[in-house]
Amino acid sequence: MKHFTSVNDVKNLGQLLEKAKQIKSDPTADQSRGGKKIGLIFLNPSLRTRLSSIVAAQHLGIDPVVLDIGKDGWALEFSDGVKMDGDKAEHIKEAAAVMGLYFDALGVRTFPQLKDQQEDYAEEILNGFINYANVPIVSLESATAHPLQGFADLLTIKEQWKLDKKPKVVLTWAPHVKALPQAVPNSFVNWMLAADMDLTITHPAGYELDEKVTKNAQLIHDQSEALKDADFVYVKNWSSFNDYGKVLSTDTSWTFSKAHHDLTNQAKVMHCLPVRRGLVIANEVLDSEYAIHLEQANNRVYAMQTVLSELL
Repeated sequence: MKHFTSVNDVKNLGQLLEKAKQIKSDPTADQSRGGKKIGLIFLNPSLRTRLSSIVAAQHLGIDPVVLDIGKDGWALEFSDGVKMDGDKAEHIKEAAAVMGLYFDALGVRTFPQLKDQQEDYAEEILNGFINYANVPIVSLESATAHPLQGFADLLTIKEQWKLDKKPKVVLTWAPHVKALPQAVPNSFVNWMLAADMDLTITHPAGYELDEKVTKNAQLIHDQSEALKDADFVYVKNWSSFNDYGKVLSTDTSWTFSKAHHDLTNQAKVMHCLPVRRGLVIANEVLDSEYAIHLEQANNRVYAMQTVLSELL
């Protein structure tokens, strides 16, 4: 891999998963990358991504340095050909180039504005680092994708599923108090389809994801119908793609409850975290034996560690 921004950067998914399992069995076995340095660049808040990236780097002997843009560094300008007479003090051309001189790789975390679909899906910030840093770039979540989460999600399912047949995997929308990006569901769909999973997506009308992402997945608007016989259920909110960034529904009947779980094949319940208890998923489900959201979070370390091992 030259960079890690989506599952499309992975040449052999099966081999990558096996490597992740091997690393997880003995995380500190390979210290051959000692002396390498990674800069972890955050343009929005993070808990799991920040901490898992630090731990993953340390497992490999890599020295991680965290920088919060706008707090620890200058506000950055990403547009080309502008006269910088506003509040942006440094251009990405210089900032990324300097970071590339200091580090062997960079992890970059961004967030969409959810105002202009074309602007967000152009991934100007992530591509700015790719274009000017001249070192491998790891997406720690971008405006439209969260590949490390998708990788950890797939690793979790592969570990949990012991049968020879494909599991039925359902991605279900859930209500939220604010508009959230499509990054996590986009990546979950991408990684599930790349792994040839039996994937069903369910959500209220108007919450269709980009059809370029979901074209090979089954869509059922009836949540109860979609959940029948599910082996894994991924619960996640996202805002509208077509009516971009809008909250079209706050229907709490979509909150994933025990009644929803009873429709499944005793499905394992997944969420990327943070999760709003009682709104997105009922407390009794999150506290049940079926919930595997904490193991997903644990696997974020080994997903990042595997990626760093490949890139460096």
